[in-house]
Amino acid sequence: MPESSRPARTHTRRTVLKSSAVVAAGTALPPAVARAEPAGPSAIGLSAIAPGESAEIALSVNGRAQVLTVEPRVTLLDALRERLGLTGTKKGCDRGECGACTVLVDGERVKSCLTLAVMRQGSDITTIEGLADGDRLHPVQEAFIRHDAFQCGACTSGQVMSAVACIREGHTGSEAEIREWMSGNLCRCACYQNIVAAVADAAREVRR
Repeated sequence: MPESSRPARTHTRRTVLKSSAVVAAGTALPPAVARAEPAGPSAIGLSAIAPGESAEIALSVNGRAQVLTVEPRVTLLDALRERLGLTGTKKGCDRGECGACTVLVDGERVKSCLTLAVMRQGSDITTIEGLADGDRLHPVQEAFIRHDAFQCGACTSGQVMSAVACIREGHTGSEAEIREWMSGNLCRCACYQNIVAAVADAAREVRR
């Protein structure tokens, strides 16, 4: 049939809504949830959890075994703060931009507002509360105090945790390198010069 003789296709309100719903169903979930790909040593597959149900997960937090029952939508940040009472990890932007919620997961820095608790099944998690050895502060904590590397304190715990990882990763060769590898942590009070000095100082202390 010639192109000019084909009947014109009409779009009613119903057909538009149906097509929009199909598109939305395929794009609404984050990729990790949509593919149900677990991250972590023995993570729970999200596809196995029915809507509205909860899952039991086991974590090691600051050297202590913890078993939590959480809904799949609960972030690691909320699990730490609301279920375990570890409020040293701060909720800043809640979308992974400020770094105030940084914790160590299996030794690597992670923004806990961007990871689901169920995706960290079996992980070893360290928060700011578990950094000191009893009454003895971690070298990074001591350096932050010496260099007055904080003001309001909203970002401090995330800065400290990120600094610990930065030093372990070996990214403290220069001020420029420290700034680059600490750039995921924002400070509203602009204490960046003092933070860089504290990280460099702590790195020298750790290497002794």
